Amino acid sequence: MTTPEREDGCLLIIGGDEQRKCRERILARFVELAGGPERNFVLLTSASQEPEEMARPYQEALARLGVKQCGIVHTESREQANDPVLADRLCHADGILITGGDQKRLMAVIGGTAVDRALHEALKRRCACLAGTSAGASAMAGHMLASGFAEFAPEKGAAALGAGLGFVQHIIIDQHFSQRHRINRLLSLIAQNPYLYGLGIDEDTALVVERGVGIEVIGDGGVTFIDGRKMITNAADIGEGEQAELIGIGLHVLPAGSGYLLPGAQPSARLGHVGREAPSPIQEFISNLTKRNPLS
Repeated sequence: MTTPEREDGCLLIIGGDEQRKCRERILARFVELAGGPERNFVLLTSASQEPEEMARPYQEALARLGVKQCGIVHTESREQANDPVLADRLCHADGILITGGDQKRLMAVIGGTAVDRALHEALKRRCACLAGTSAGASAMAGHMLASGFAEFAPEKGAAALGAGLGFVQHIIIDQHFSQRHRINRLLSLIAQNPYLYGLGIDEDTALVVERGVGIEVIGDGGVTFIDGRKMITNAADIGEGEQAELIGIGLHVLPAGSGYLLPGAQPSARLGHVGREAPSPIQEFISNLTKRNPLS
């Protein structure tokens, strides 16, 4: 894939447990989207309390892919996250990967700080590729899935939202989706927040989002879209822990290899072979994913 002339950054939203030892397809795509192995890469490890252990396999995998410059930015406190030197390193990166850990920790440490602003600046001004995996993926949304679990059915109060980084809006992102049977958790949130879309990403799977253009699913699994805008639900009337009734909810599943353009968008080098216009049931979903946020 040739490096496109970039007008805006792109997002790589990874469901977690991506291959880092052999078939490094997702990380190879990350390198391509950032402009090639000669570019400047940074790992943001603030979601983890073990940054070196978290970063090492990524640095090794990226080195195998030819990357020479791959630094680490780690912040233990909001004071550190307001360090202009650390923020500047992110501002000048071409590829940034927000690693896994705890998304609540990540947001508590960097939310609203210079590091947070630098991520938006890199995406908008430097046209960087911003990737997030596992907890880093959930935090990429404006409404972040913060906690919770629903094992057998959607339940009121089974999961909670928090504020995220806001690279995509009106969407809740969940990760390790099929492997950890998280559809009921996401449905629980959609039942109480029908104005939001649900996005579940499987392990070793990623969604490439080119802002203003379209999307592509890569890896071994799939991506699940949930649309509750037209559903009928009793979520407002039942008690905490009770199962919710959901009627008329939209469910769309895109396996790896799927990809769609927004209506009128031109095929893009970043999106590989994608040349199909999105069907109407998911056009608005894709439009939200690819919208250029005024913050970034």
